[in-house]
Formats: sequence, structure tokens, C-alpha cells
Amino acid sequence: LMLWDPTKGEAMGSIKAHTKWITGMAWEPMHSSSGGGKCERMVTSSKDSYAKIWNVRTKRCEATLQGHMDSIESVKWGGEGLIYTASRDRTIKVWNASEGDGKGRVGLLVRTLTGHGHRINTLAVSCDYVCRTGPYDHYGKIADLNVRDKKSSEWREAAYKASVAKYKAFKGSGEPERLISGSDDFTLLLWHPTENKRPIKRLTGHQQAVNHLAFSPDSRFFASASFDKKIKLWNGRSGDFVATLTGHVGAVYQVAWSSDGRYLVSASKDSTAKLWEVPSGKRAKETLPGHEDEVYALDWSPNGASLATGSKDRTIKIWKH
Repeated sequence: LMLWDPTKGEAMGSIKAHTKWITGMAWEPMHSSSGGGKCERMVTSSKDSYAKIWNVRTKRCEATLQGHMDSIESVKWGGEGLIYTASRDRTIKVWNASEGDGKGRVGLLVRTLTGHGHRINTLAVSCDYVCRTGPYDHYGKIADLNVRDKKSSEWREAAYKASVAKYKAFKGSGEPERLISGSDDFTLLLWHPTENKRPIKRLTGHQQAVNHLAFSPDSRFFASASFDKKIKLWNGRSGDFVATLTGHVGAVYQVAWSSDGRYLVSASKDSTAKLWEVPSGKRAKETLPGHEDEVYALDWSPNGASLATGSKDRTIKIWKH
């Protein structure tokens, strides 16, 4: 595990974290972090079947999440103080990540979610975008913040309060956190993992393994990418099917949403990325050519200005929106 200073682009040290490949990482959201928004904790998952919670300042492991019987394929840090791990052993485990409120120790197994018939490849949480952007708005600014020095305690306190307020506004009427899982059994399962260990709904329609899932920023929709060359759109609350986006001629590896939720972009084995209008566009609005091999990864900047695609051709391309 390498730690970096993003402003200087320099390595700040490394941690020997696992005995096998690291398959996933997730930062603790600012609104739920201890110490008033210090954001020092993160979780890693590995093929060695363990997930570990780290303090990146002290480089110490705070808890080892032990219980899966096979490789962990995906890890998410939710907005309600819980960590979700999905494994090849066909289960999702829910772990406690915060102390206090009678929750027990950090790393305690809260419940195990079962329902898939094959390995689970991917997870998405309804608050992913809000947790990722923390106190910032879509311009990259923090409302009502006049302090410039990010290292000062005043800035940190104001940013922490802004992130808490933003998360509360997102939660709104208090509906439970939603989790969606995608599997090699060709199905998706919708869960309320903070309350129940049984799935709310099983979503069928894909004809091959589901690779990747992503909730729209407002969580009204989520998209699924599959080896069957298709992307499907679903209602983010009920799980009802909305549309199938067809156009790729190879497996679809990843999807990402624009910050306003109007567009979706997909990365494929066919060496292209495609831009879709949501939810109306059944055909791609634009095709982003230029890569010479499979496009494995992509991400849309939270301010919506640019998009990055990463390919097997060893290049990363930045696209302006």
C-alpha cells in the first residue's frame, strides 16, 4: 500500500498490508470520521480473504475484518459507519467501523448477507457520491468557508460541519442506506444492509456476469455493466428496470456518472468508451475513440469538467466535457 502527497506527487511511505493482491480500497467518509473530520482511516481488501482498517497517519492497522472463506472482490465504506465486503464465497459481510452509540468494537461483524449463487464481483452504495465529495460542491468549493489554509483546525472544523450538513440533506426523509451487489450468477441484489440481512429485490436481465455497478449522484438511478456487452439502468429506490443501453461490441468493464446525473460513460473491451444520455438515450450520444486496446477503467471528475479512461494500451486519456 503506497501513500502519496497528491499536491506534490511524492510518495509518503508504504505499508505491507496483505499477503496477496489488494483488490479494493475505500476512505472513511469525512462526515463520519472521528476527530472532527481528520479523514485518516481507510480500508483495504485482498485476495487473502481479509479486509483491514488502517490509520494512514500512524500507518497502523486498527482492525482486521476476518470471516470470509475466499478472496474479497469489493469493499465499500458506507455513510452510516459500516463497511461492506463482497467475496468469491458468495456472501457480503457488514462490519462496524465506528465506536460509540452502543455499536461495539471497530471491526465487529454486524451481519452476513446471502442470496447470490456465484461469486460477487462488485458493490455500490447509494451515498457513494456524497461520501466521495465530502464538504465540496460541484464547483470544488465549500459553502460559507472563508479560511484558506487547509491544514488549520478552523478549515477542518468548517469542512467537517459542511460534510455533515451535506450528508444530512442527502439522507432527507431518513430512508435507509441502499446497497446493490452484482455477481457471476448474472443477477443483481438490492439490499437495505443497515436494517436487514435479506435482499429487497433480485434484478435479472443480464445474460452474463455483472462486472461493475454505480449509483447516480442523487441515487435516483444505478447502472450495471456486464460481459454481455450491455449496460442496464435501474430505479435506485425500487430496483425496477428502466432501460438497456446497447452499442458496445465487447464486454463492458466499468461505468461512471457525470456529477449532475444526466450522463453516463462506459468502458469496454472493444477499445472504446461511450457517452450516454440518461435515462432517455438507448443509443450512445458519443463514442470516445483513441485507445489501441481494451479500456479497463474510467472516472468522471466530481466537478464534471473532465473524464479519465485507462486502457490495456498503457495510456490514460483525459477527456474534456
